[in-house]
Amino acid sequence: MHFSLTDSLINDIISAMENQDVEYAVDAVEGQLVISDSDGHSPDDERYYSLPEWGPSDGFELRENFVNSLHSPVAHDQLLDVLHSGRGVFKNFRNVLKSYPEVDKRWHIYKHKFMSARINEWYNSLREIWGLEKLDQLLESDETLVHDDFTFKAYDSDVDKETILFNITAGSCEDDTLPQELNEALYKLWRTQFENNDATDQAGFLCFSLSDEFAGCITAASLLKDQEKIMVITSLFVPDQFRGLGIGTELISMCMSKLQKCGKSWVLIPNTIAPDILQPLLTRSGFRKINSGYILSLGE
Repeated sequence: MHFSLTDSLINDIISAMENQDVEYAVDAVEGQLVISDSDGHSPDDERYYSLPEWGPSDGFELRENFVNSLHSPVAHDQLLDVLHSGRGVFKNFRNVLKSYPEVDKRWHIYKHKFMSARINEWYNSLREIWGLEKLDQLLESDETLVHDDFTFKAYDSDVDKETILFNITAGSCEDDTLPQELNEALYKLWRTQFENNDATDQAGFLCFSLSDEFAGCITAASLLKDQEKIMVITSLFVPDQFRGLGIGTELISMCMSKLQKCGKSWVLIPNTIAPDILQPLLTRSGFRKINSGYILSLGE
């Protein structure tokens, strides 16, 4: 007997697979789950079907794959420590995620996609037995829609200047490979550049988490009064706990789009605010490295 694999049934199966205390089966007549071995609901491959196999080792592998795919450094390291702790892994994994709501949301998206794929394989094996064609793989969720997890707003000097200065401190901009006094000097250069340009018509965007926590910023200003088509980035920063979630890419994309619409031609990023950790992000965004930093042509 056949049954349809609906979204609702997929969600129920995922919950049942994670429940290691109760064994469930699919009732093909009702199209829903029932507790196996109760009231004659034992799997018989006619009306009642066993769920895909899923045990603690599968759950561990799922979490390990997620952590390996995670580019948010702080959350990555803490979750990796949990996986290597050898005890209370699943519970401690959940506890760490509570401290990172955006990473937690990505975890649930990742888990749902991973387990849905496993269910899809199981269902296709049943369809093959039933003499039916296999279904296409489930569509992947778009995990790059940062606007679902964060809010972005245009930079307003009167409202946002102090927010940026408060959240980007000398400590947050440190390079561990440099002496402390040099780090402090570079930070003062950046701060001076940002504050001096804030007297002009500085443009940019800020990002906040859904809990209104500062999650990043980008600002830009004209380099020279007689060269207003050339812009210089005066701030570009994403806190450690929010890195690897696509925020930096989106901030750059939004800012470059706005500058292009305003008729700007070139964007410069000086080395003082472009540490090596930003190089992959800037390269992906179209910037070219030069001796004094990075440059991007906005074209016509």
